Amino acid sequence: MSSRPAAGGGRWVDVDPERLSKWISGFRTRHGSVTVAPVASADQGWLRLAGADGSTATFHLAPGMTLPVVAAPSLLDLDRFVAAAQEPRVLGLLLARRNAAAIGVADGPDLVASKVETFYVQARTAAGGWSQQRYARRRGNQAAAGVREAADVATRILLPYAGKMAALVCGGDRPTVEAILADKRLTALADLRQGRLLDVAEPRHAVLLDTIPLARAVPVHVVDPASE
Repeated sequence: MSSRPAAGGGRWVDVDPERLSKWISGFRTRHGSVTVAPVASADQGWLRLAGADGSTATFHLAPGMTLPVVAAPSLLDLDRFVAAAQEPRVLGLLLARRNAAAIGVADGPDLVASKVETFYVQARTAAGGWSQQRYARRRGNQAAAGVREAADVATRILLPYAGKMAALVCGGDRPTVEAILADKRLTALADLRQGRLLDVAEPRHAVLLDTIPLARAVPVHVVDPASE
């Protein structure tokens, strides 16, 4: 479980699906009797718990989850949400930075296919004038070659699973990720991509494994009275 500040106040808590019931129980214990309320739109979450002390926890769908909007939610709907979060889903993973890409497919908590590629991109130089321009061109060519290699890997690893993939979760450096996904061969993945870009370390196999729990986690927006 990880936590990060939320724009506009409060914090985001990423809760592992298998720990979600325990987290909800803890919220109810910490904040007194709770009521269950709907949210205005899917962009603002799926369901909200409001504690007696004024604290709220708004549950958003994890990548690949599908549930209808609830008009008059109840604790039974919350149970249904927990069950849906724990269902195994096939997720594509694309982690990329300028010098490396880690691409894989997770079926539930298990990594079932993966490939890591590293690329040589020359470091920046302090030289000026013509030499600076030459190094910049060289760096640009090396970066473009790395993007093409990463797109080749994504085509081999991700596309065979596209038909049963619930979502594509990306992380790393946004320009590099965008450049890889701009490859026309990966068009089938565009509708599966999640909006959030995960902040991950230099892509490696271990980082890919560590990303699976984060990709499966349920985002909960928590607002306490003191943080309003």
